[in-house]
Amino acid sequence: MTTPQNSTAPYRDAGLPISDRVEDLLSRMTLAEKAGQMFHTAIVVGEDGELTDGEPGLGIDSTQHMVGELGLTHFNLLGAATDSRTLAQWHNRLQRLALSTRLGIPITLSTDPRHHFKDNPLASAMAGAFSQWPEPIGLAALRSPDLVTRFADIARQEYTATGLRVALHPQIDLATEPRWGRISATFGEDADLTSTLAAAYIRGFQGDALGPTSVATMTKHFPGGGPQKDGEDPHFAYGREQVYPGHNFRYHLGPFLAALAAGSTQIMPYYGVPLGTEYEEVAFGYNRGIITGLLREELGFDGIVCTDWSIVTDSTLMDEPMPARAWGVEHLSVLDRVAKVIDAGCDQFGGEAAPDLIVQLVEKGRISEERIDQSVRRLLREKFTLGLFDTPLVDPDHAAAVVGNPAFTAEGEAAQRRSFTLLTNPDTTLPLGPGLRVYAENVDAGLLARYATVVSSPADADVALMRLKAPFEPREGLFESFFHAGTLEYPADEKARQAALFRQVPTVVDIYLDRPAAVPEIAAQAAALLVSYGSSDQAFLDIAFGHAQPEGALPFDLPSSMAAVTASREDVPFDTADPLFRFGHGLRYPERPAGTPTTPQPHPAQVSDAPSTPTAVSPPAPQPSASASTDVAGTWHLTVHTPRGEQQGTLQLTATPDGFTGTLNNEAVTNGHINKGEISFKAQLTTPIKLKVKCSATIDGDMMTGTAKASMLPLSVPFTGTRTSR
Repeated sequence: MTTPQNSTAPYRDAGLPISDRVEDLLSRMTLAEKAGQMFHTAIVVGEDGELTDGEPGLGIDSTQHMVGELGLTHFNLLGAATDSRTLAQWHNRLQRLALSTRLGIPITLSTDPRHHFKDNPLASAMAGAFSQWPEPIGLAALRSPDLVTRFADIARQEYTATGLRVALHPQIDLATEPRWGRISATFGEDADLTSTLAAAYIRGFQGDALGPTSVATMTKHFPGGGPQKDGEDPHFAYGREQVYPGHNFRYHLGPFLAALAAGSTQIMPYYGVPLGTEYEEVAFGYNRGIITGLLREELGFDGIVCTDWSIVTDSTLMDEPMPARAWGVEHLSVLDRVAKVIDAGCDQFGGEAAPDLIVQLVEKGRISEERIDQSVRRLLREKFTLGLFDTPLVDPDHAAAVVGNPAFTAEGEAAQRRSFTLLTNPDTTLPLGPGLRVYAENVDAGLLARYATVVSSPADADVALMRLKAPFEPREGLFESFFHAGTLEYPADEKARQAALFRQVPTVVDIYLDRPAAVPEIAAQAAALLVSYGSSDQAFLDIAFGHAQPEGALPFDLPSSMAAVTASREDVPFDTADPLFRFGHGLRYPERPAGTPTTPQPHPAQVSDAPSTPTAVSPPAPQPSASASTDVAGTWHLTVHTPRGEQQGTLQLTATPDGFTGTLNNEAVTNGHINKGEISFKAQLTTPIKLKVKCSATIDGDMMTGTAKASMLPLSVPFTGTRTSR
């Protein structure tokens, strides 16, 4: 292990009280070093677990610059982690870099949720190597504080094994506005249920008291981010307004009282501007009445307050302008914005990396160094409490053994199954029996063949299975597209398509509810209606065929129409008139007959008539055609189909004994492999900005067809290529 700087200084002595260690370290820090603690920005894992030279497209500097020159020691990890050992090794390299600095202050590494199904680069990451569970809204459907604590404890073990020590969650906003695009990460619209589950969640991550085996929770979004005007999200200027037509501000505050009582050590305020309240109409992170008056003075919170990400400086991400979410203070200079955030009572700037601004404010006499010390003292206290100074490194072997281990994975899968919520089953269609011929949409054919005969036409089926995502209005911007917003009804043509199937064959529908949906037509016409909150096809089929029981109950009302939604008040729970299904609704299957198997059994039927349309069941993974080739050499003209339109590129490849090498737009191609008729390689690709991607493709003569997947974002784009010369 690298010997830290100042190894004999009192702050290095684990036998001293934490308060003494904090004061000793604080007394040794320069103003610039103190300022560095007050920024908490994004970081990514480099190739093969190395430290990176940065990701310009994501606005991320090189790791060396951020740690060695800016003095930052708090980072949130972006992107899914597909290998826990590699993640742990990267974490140790990062810590060794920090230990080599003048004071050797260790890194605090945080993460958005990464145990679920939703992938939004501004709010979450896919599970990757970690055990996979339903979204928090699915945990709420099970109403079990014990299960929530168990989930959080498993997540804590997986986090700490890889060096993740701050959870940028739980998100305990109340989902009183059903159109809001962030409901899946909440516990629903009921304040009492959310309060109970929030406390259970925090206990699972932190324990009874924060310590060396804990993950600190940054509970968000104070004082409650649910009542967004028309359900629009304040990541974007058009969603900046947070409204209270029902004068229900205190209702949204309730879960935070429970979180503070449970010991949450950090709080994140949201971007929104409160309208029609006693508070200043500026974003919560700038709002002294909210942070100092309400949170610190009235509620007595003395922990860390970190702003939501990027509220001070403008940026560009993936070629899209991302203005600072400085809602209500856009007219202020960047320096004035920083001063107002600090004066509001915040300790740390999320998503920013500009410690020089704090230095300027102190040197100009606008903010005292004593005020900076107040925030830095809180930040250092937590590092010491978490044991980061005493045990900064993790064991990669332990990480490989713990993260995603079979027991944790099984518990996550069981929770997926249990959280399914049965809304209708009028003719006891569910559970399905054996020997059926099944037509399916958006269900894996290989899995389905274990339960039934798979057919490609509804006309040949005894029953149909249809998995759907909750309706939403697609938005044009790349990052906007990750926030499902707008209408809760399917478009007319989709309703007609569904109705035609329902008339042709009894159909079991499952809707993934990342927010409520208004689906009276489906409820009336489908043979049975299930809803889920993040689940695999395997979990769905286990439920559909009776190998597991749906145990969920709705964590929010399901509205009967959009007219009812638009007439409701954004801050008032259960406010849509005549809801289709009420909060708490959930049916159960009849008693299972004795002898019914409890685990799926292979069915002798084989898949017949492979589906030929995108709406049919997904076929097994395609195999290379008889003419597929591994003749890669030559110059290829590529067309990449990005969210911004087509991008052109030139790929030059040279065969080698082990595969191939080459360039893409004059940037090196690496890891060129050929396997069973398919080629794969890593490169820099414009998607729509230059990002590291992994490409896989097949070659048929002089034609190439493939897919490029970005390593840091949930972005997968198709490309085609034509060989222009050999």
